[in-house]
Amino acid sequence: MAQAQMSLNQEQTYTQKLLQIIEGKLKCNIWNREKYDEILELIVTEPQKADKTSSYYYLVRKYEVLQCGDVKKIVKKRNSSDEDVKYYVCLEDMYSIVQKIHISIGHGGRDKMVKEANRKYANVSYEALELYKELCEECQLKKRRSASKGVVAKPIISKEFNSRGQVDLIDMQSFKYNDYRFLMLYQDHLTKFVILRPLTSKRAYEVAMQILDIFLLFGAPNILQSDNGAEFTANIISELKNLWPECKIVHGKPRHPQSQGSVE
Repeated sequence: MAQAQMSLNQEQTYTQKLLQIIEGKLKCNIWNREKYDEILELIVTEPQKADKTSSYYYLVRKYEVLQCGDVKKIVKKRNSSDEDVKYYVCLEDMYSIVQKIHISIGHGGRDKMVKEANRKYANVSYEALELYKELCEECQLKKRRSASKGVVAKPIISKEFNSRGQVDLIDMQSFKYNDYRFLMLYQDHLTKFVILRPLTSKRAYEVAMQILDIFLLFGAPNILQSDNGAEFTANIISELKNLWPECKIVHGKPRHPQSQGSVE
């Protein structure tokens, strides 16, 4: 009972908000039931009169009436009988129609809703579909779940020493010593063993020489991981791979230091 009342309240809210959208438009082909029946009656009865009005000729150019038993529906004017029938929906029926569309595509996104609506209906507008999606409790719950997940970094697992080395630069310009303004930190991912090297600049050549010296000391790791700084993505760093073909050079996600792990 409570669920039925909630659904009724949602339908009333939807209809009121859609009515506000319609009233703000100069041209709109979503009519209330009274206007819908008036147009339907005009198209059906006008041909019987000798003097047909201009309104009648305007309507029959755009619409036709499809009758199934005792039920008459306004549909989009077809150029041939082979064309698909597209129905016009009155304001009071819009909620149930859009709800049926939305559920039939498994609470899919906007584009799926538009595609499904255009297949059978002539006046189910983008605004009518978007409005229902905003009111759909299941869609809003799904959105809140996605927002609460955030960005989760997948943990990196190393099984042996020197399988992965991580390298990063620390800006020490505010605490410079003689000509040294940067500190390069190299860390073995498994043991967390750290090697520090002072640098006078962030030039790729100087960085490459220090990495080369570490490689000659311990051997090249299977994977060398760094951030996306220019000093690590330069061609001279890639040349190290020619000396150690088995060493794979990878970079963390842009603007996401968590992917660099403890070296950050």
